[in-house]
Amino acid sequence: MDGKRRCGWVTADPLYIRYHDEEWGRPVHDDRTHFEFLILEGAQAGLSWSTVLRKREGYRKAFDGFDPARVARFTPARILALLQNPGIIRNRAKVASAVENARLFLELQREHGSFDVFAWSFVGGKTIRRRPRTLKSIPATTAESDAFSKALRERGFRFVGSTIMYAHMQACGLVDDHMQGCFLAKRKGTLPARPRP
Repeated sequence: MDGKRRCGWVTADPLYIRYHDEEWGRPVHDDRTHFEFLILEGAQAGLSWSTVLRKREGYRKAFDGFDPARVARFTPARILALLQNPGIIRNRAKVASAVENARLFLELQREHGSFDVFAWSFVGGKTIRRRPRTLKSIPATTAESDAFSKALRERGFRFVGSTIMYAHMQACGLVDDHMQGCFLAKRKGTLPARPRP
């Protein structure tokens, strides 16, 4: 390690360190990145985040660079092929939901102009900044994630429970939960927005 103090959930795995330092808690305003995390956080359900991070590049290739318009056109034959792909988590329900969620994602974009506008409406357009003292004090859900999850489920999205959506909010900087003592928690104000891919 480089001597920097990080949040208690970060392991010595370089993927974890890079994700924590460069992504987690940084505001996202790019719909493709939002869609990427909808797929990845849904895929994580019941698994460790390190499992998903190790397969992230496989997901990027399998899901056409996380382009929701392309994923929405995946056929049943394409879904069956994905279930043979060792580069992703081969769970039929998760893969099928990613394709259906892509279709619903496009509908939501048409309705709101962008998924980003819709997502940020649940936090009033500004990052909620907390500084938890311990891992146990980082919530699994909040009123905001409950509302976000409910709105998506009412539209037919799957694998978008409140815990998953809170993780999405952390990943996309709607929430900044960097712990007290973490070098990123010491910054004043919101972390800089993540550059568009």
